[in-house]
Amino acid sequence: MRIFLTGYMGCGKSTMGRKLAAKLNLHFIDLDKYIEERNFKTVPAIFAQEGENGFREKERQALEEVTQFEDIVIGTGGGAPCFFDNMERMNRSGITIYLAPDTDILATRLLKSKTERPLIAGKDRAELELFIQNALLVRAPFYEQSKIIIRGRNDIEAEEVLQEIEKHIRLQNPSC
Repeated sequence: MRIFLTGYMGCGKSTMGRKLAAKLNLHFIDLDKYIEERNFKTVPAIFAQEGENGFREKERQALEEVTQFEDIVIGTGGGAPCFFDNMERMNRSGITIYLAPDTDILATRLLKSKTERPLIAGKDRAELELFIQNALLVRAPFYEQSKIIIRGRNDIEAEEVLQEIEKHIRLQNPSC
């Protein structure tokens, strides 16, 4: 089984991914961490040295690699589904889940985050909310291609995501 968690930065892909992987007894990979380990550089360093295009190429390559793994939950980077044929590749390779909390939830989480995020560095709350809204206008059409969409929740539990996955699998294979 291969499960891909998609959504904007701060939506909970890494947190939910770890919980989901533990419940399903699968491995978890945070795609950004995987890229960092493969390139011996942090994501911000890759952005600084190679620009967004350089990072996106590395991200595409990493995604290509992890789609070969089995029994895994993958937390993608927020932009991963929006470049190349990444979303198509994930949908062909496994179950995609779009975690879509409201903009105010995303802004609150991102402002509290200790993770360095190059795309939002230095923004205050109002700038951040506007940035998120504009980014989602561009990214939502890609995220919406996910097989499962969970909207507007701040408190989603791994058990609920599991129920959505089971429902999706039953719909795909009614004889189960």
